[in-house]
Amino acid sequence: MGIDYSSVTEVPGNRVTREQLARMFHRYCFAASFCEGKDVLEVACGAGQGLGYLARRARRVVGGDCTEKLVRAARDYYKDRVEVYHLDAHQLPFEDKSFDVVILYEAIYYLAQPEKFLQEARRVLREGGVLLIATANKDWSEFNPSPFSTRYFSVPELKELIKNNGFKVEFYGAFSALPKGVKEKTIATIRKIAVALHLIPKTMKGKEFLKKIFYGRLLPLKEEIEEGVCEYLPPQRISSDSPNFEYKVIYAVARI
Repeated sequence: MGIDYSSVTEVPGNRVTREQLARMFHRYCFAASFCEGKDVLEVACGAGQGLGYLARRARRVVGGDCTEKLVRAARDYYKDRVEVYHLDAHQLPFEDKSFDVVILYEAIYYLAQPEKFLQEARRVLREGGVLLIATANKDWSEFNPSPFSTRYFSVPELKELIKNNGFKVEFYGAFSALPKGVKEKTIATIRKIAVALHLIPKTMKGKEFLKKIFYGRLLPLKEEIEEGVCEYLPPQRISSDSPNFEYKVIYAVARI
């Protein structure tokens, strides 16, 4: 039996900060700009909160995850609206040239062999297809790795990995890593200390208590992302030649 990632995945019923919700909304707003009228595959879709948002724009959306509990949750919610599969990112169960867009959000750092996923993504993408990857920025000063992660990549490392597997790639950053105001600077300092001392809980549920103390009222995470739930500001193009310290979230847009 593989790892159960449900404890470290944002799932319906979790209570989250406004920024957490904004990040999730941002990921799928960004993806939607590539998906109009396309056939789309999201690998590591979790409980599928973004699948419905994409399905309102795409011709076809397919989701998949390696954790059976998350797959069941997505299937139970979407029923016939979206196809959801139990799958391994290293060996995708789809024919060659099946999709126009492949998405891997906040999951590349869990893969034992990310190069195999990239080869599989290249195989299932059609000519002119796009691979979208989002990852937490390991060079953010408050970065806290997931307990199940295998390896996080800096921007130059991710560039090399992607290019070595047959893609050309450009990078974007979102969510400023520079705290503003006294309160944000204080919280940032406390978070850095907590990360250094390994005091941050390992699970999403465990983190809720601390978030409520520092950020106030938390918001319930729903089964499907709603239109306009947060403001969307497009990510900014960044250099791929050096580590990035300005943003919390890094996007890679890769093309064959």
